[in-house]
Amino acid sequence: MAEPIVVGVDGSTPSLQAAVWAAREAELRGAPLRLVYATLRWPSYVPLVPQPARWRADAEAAARAVLDQAMIHARAGRSRLAVSAEIVDGGAEQALIAAAEGAQLLVVGCRGRGGFAELLLGSVSRCVTAQAPCPVAVVRQPKGTDRGEIAVGVTGRPDQEPVLDFAFREAALRHARLRVVHAWTQPVATEPGDMLPPVYDVDAIGAEEARLLAESIAGRRERFPDVTLTEHVVREHPAKALIDVSRETDLVVIGARTGLSAWLGLGSTAHAVIHHAYAPVVVVRPRSVDVSPTA
Repeated sequence: MAEPIVVGVDGSTPSLQAAVWAAREAELRGAPLRLVYATLRWPSYVPLVPQPARWRADAEAAARAVLDQAMIHARAGRSRLAVSAEIVDGGAEQALIAAAEGAQLLVVGCRGRGGFAELLLGSVSRCVTAQAPCPVAVVRQPKGTDRGEIAVGVTGRPDQEPVLDFAFREAALRHARLRVVHAWTQPVATEPGDMLPPVYDVDAIGAEEARLLAESIAGRRERFPDVTLTEHVVREHPAKALIDVSRETDLVVIGARTGLSAWLGLGSTAHAVIHHAYAPVVVVRPRSVDVSPTA
């Protein structure tokens, strides 16, 4: 059986929107959908005090009601979709990260029931995008109609291969156009020890950045011949470029920090995009992914 898609639900409107979005993804991929509601058995966490062995009847009933509501939303019009639901003991962040082990995608709403309504991104969404072991989708309110296009941010670095693999596969599954976006503000060192010129020709650098983008996606044109590509090179901060593009696309795929720098979080570009994008955002970290054009 295909790896599941896991979605965190808590009864909030964003989490129900996430459940519907995740159900569509599961249907596209032929994957089972797993609804997860994470909560503590005590009303709050008390250090060094063990949680009770069983749920209180009222707490379990409330949790089941949340899951039942999410399942109704997820299965609407998808009677053949395999959906499971479970209550997971623990804080939402760590419980969802643990639930994502072995999943092909973790889906969360942009904001949960806790926190402040004016915040653009909830603490759970922020935490799981930085630490989950699989790609994470942060879902915002749907635009209403599909535009038939997704976007991916391209840096040209070798460590971004899984990001491109995910984006091309997603475009193939959706039969959507793929806009590959490469934004730059100044020449970037591509090899250790490269010296950057104090003065440079903007047009020449722009042409070089376009060549870098073309090289980054060249091999995938043959592997995904049915995916229509649009190459978009712009002299702009990457975060602003991707946020602007998100107004016109159904999904934005981005990478995150890797290696030791990952301990510092997502990185400024990824952080800005998931906070301010107008479309759902998938954050992909280096890992092995299935890149076949058909699922």
